[in-house]
Amino acid sequence: MKRLVLFAVITGFALGADLPRVSYTKIFPGSEPAYMAITMDKGGAVTYKEAKDEEPETFKLEADAVQAIFDLVDKLDHFKRPLESGLKVAKTGDKTFRWENGAESNEAKFNYSLDENAKVLQDWFERISESERALMVLRRAIRFDKLGVNDAVLRVDTAFFQKRLVGREQFVPLLDRIAKNESFVNLARDRAARLADALRAAGKAALE
Repeated sequence: MKRLVLFAVITGFALGADLPRVSYTKIFPGSEPAYMAITMDKGGAVTYKEAKDEEPETFKLEADAVQAIFDLVDKLDHFKRPLESGLKVAKTGDKTFRWENGAESNEAKFNYSLDENAKVLQDWFERISESERALMVLRRAIRFDKLGVNDAVLRVDTAFFQKRLVGREQFVPLLDRIAKNESFVNLARDRAARLADALRAAGKAALE
């Protein structure tokens, strides 16, 4: 019971109770991760988890990404219509988009959709998952694998270069910590310092 109460407190803090929200879940046994659930409100608060009973990661998504996601939700009519293609294609996971706004709630389940807006929206959520997994790897490396820190930083750097890194602010304190800690190899420290500066610059540019 305490765990459920704690979860409610965390999600209640992260997500605006009166704001419209969209969520994405994917269940795909054998893949990595086999389960993901992402919920975000129109203020940009996001929760991410990879198990139904775990406490979620919480962070703030960039305003431009929030706008793009909610624009796509509008184009998809808030999931009031089916998105499944019905084609005989390989199984790529059971996916669900859900919309909630006050008393209104709609959801669309699919394995594969031909709707281009649905494809782009799904990719946004996949980018969130990729970013949070890169963050988890970076945290673990800092705590338990000093020699693996450079690879973890490189993973984040690559995602940023490929324009797939979102929730950038949450990476900066970790990168600064690496850059200032002489127990990490110089290559990792130098890369972390450059990347932290690049993320800060990207954040400032987005506000201009």
